[in-house]
Amino acid sequence: MSPPVVGVLAIQGDFEAHARALRDVGGEPRIVRTPEDLDGLDGLVIPGGESSTMTLGIEREGLAEPLRELARSGRPVLGTCAGLIMLDREHLGLLDVTARRNAFGRQLHSFETDLDLDGLGPLRAVFIRAPWVEEAGGDVEVLADVDGHPVAVRQGNILAVAFHPELTDNRTLHQWLLAHAGVAS
Repeated sequence: MSPPVVGVLAIQGDFEAHARALRDVGGEPRIVRTPEDLDGLDGLVIPGGESSTMTLGIEREGLAEPLRELARSGRPVLGTCAGLIMLDREHLGLLDVTARRNAFGRQLHSFETDLDLDGLGPLRAVFIRAPWVEEAGGDVEVLADVDGHPVAVRQGNILAVAFHPELTDNRTLHQWLLAHAGVAS
């Protein structure tokens, strides 16, 4: 059986770190920059970066509707940091949440903490100019919070976190993505 092919949106951000993490758990990453790059994918990562820059790149490349179609098809999507913002109601509208940008502060206020994600287990979370979920709809499951602010949520086939799992050796979230792409890792 061939490994699942998982796209990594490469408009901006550390998409190469996500590609390495996917390779570490047996996935075949594909860099996504155009709608054609989405063809045949088994899942998708929307990495961190700067959400305004990502929005402009998605618009420029005509990716918004193809990204929506991929997520609505049931294929798993993992959004990290700015990826969480891109999935929210005000951007791609795929996750029934409102995200607050830079909620924990600017770059100077970056931090790491241990989290226990409900159903996924413990991991070290790296927060860099991180958002949090300001408001979540009834179908959104909060998996973890920091000081009462949701930082990991799941809705159907979409998992979104306010931190950078690709910057640690813990591959739990990338394993989740592959498992939901139909292949247990």
